[in-house]
This record gives sequence, structure tokens and C-alpha cells, in this order.
Amino acid sequence: MKWLLISYSLPANPSKARVYVWRELKKLGAINHQTLWLLPYSKEYLNKLQNLVKTIQDFGGEAVIVEGRVLDKADEEKIYRAFIVARDKEYEELISKCEDFFKEISTEIEKQNFIFAEVEENEEELQKLKQWFKKIEKRDFVKAPLRKVALEKIKKCNRLMEEFSRRVYRENRNN
Repeated sequence: MKWLLISYSLPANPSKARVYVWRELKKLGAINHQTLWLLPYSKEYLNKLQNLVKTIQDFGGEAVIVEGRVLDKADEEKIYRAFIVARDKEYEELISKCEDFFKEISTEIEKQNFIFAEVEENEEELQKLKQWFKKIEKRDFVKAPLRKVALEKIKKCNRLMEEFSRRVYRENRNN
């Protein structure tokens, strides 16, 4: 497999530069492996990393991007597994938030809080969960095992939201 590797250094101050670069690499789905950040090769990732290098330079730092292959299959397997672990951690967090969503809907039903404001609030939360799933899925080139579980949880959130909305409508249709 062909990889993109980026190594960079930044001045200690301002710390916001280091945090910014770290966040951008995480958003891309890069993993940090033995002082290098790695991504699978693609023109899209290459363009984004080149833009990030410009930002690093603007912050007074230095960076280099390398395109290459891992020579030892065992090392490549470690890298691949690291991507699986990274994505599964993201899916785990999303699954946890889906469980919170289930509890929220259940609580509203128990309280018989059948008002439109609750529908709106929970629709917004559902949209956030769906967008989050899409972001993780986009950077999940390894097809991590928890992807399927997360997708099922999102589908369940959607079903619960539809049922809750119908119930709120039924309870309020004469108002």
C-alpha cells in the first residue's frame, strides 16, 4: 500500500498552532506512528497535507511530506491495525452518544413530554449524530469492525425519532 507521511516541527509558542495542526491531522484521519503522521495515499489527502504544510510554515514551523511504501509487511500490518483501532475508538464514542439519544427519547416518553420543542431539539441531535457518522466513515478506509454497529445505532436513532415525532403529532393534533 502507498502511504503519505508527514513530519513537522513548530515553535513551542503559540501553543494554538500545535493544537490546530494536531486537530487538522485528526480530522483527516491520520495516525501518529513513531513520530510520523500517516495517511493512505490519495490526491485529496496529498492536497490537504500540502495546504497544512503552508499553514505550518505560516506558524513559523517546518514540515515535510513523503510518499512511500512500508518495506516490512509486519510493520505495515501494525500501521493498518492502528488505523482500525483509531476508527473503532471514534465509532465507540458515537455509539455511546447514540445510547444517550435512546435514553433521552425514553425519558421524554416517560415524562410524557410531547411538545414540539422536544421534537426540534432531538432532531438537531440526530442530525449531529448522522453528520458525525459521515465524518468518521469518510476517513475509515480500513472499514473498521464497529462501523456496522454504529450504522445500526444511527438507524435505530432515526426510527426512534420518527416514532417520537408521530407520537408528539398525535398528542398535539387538536391543539
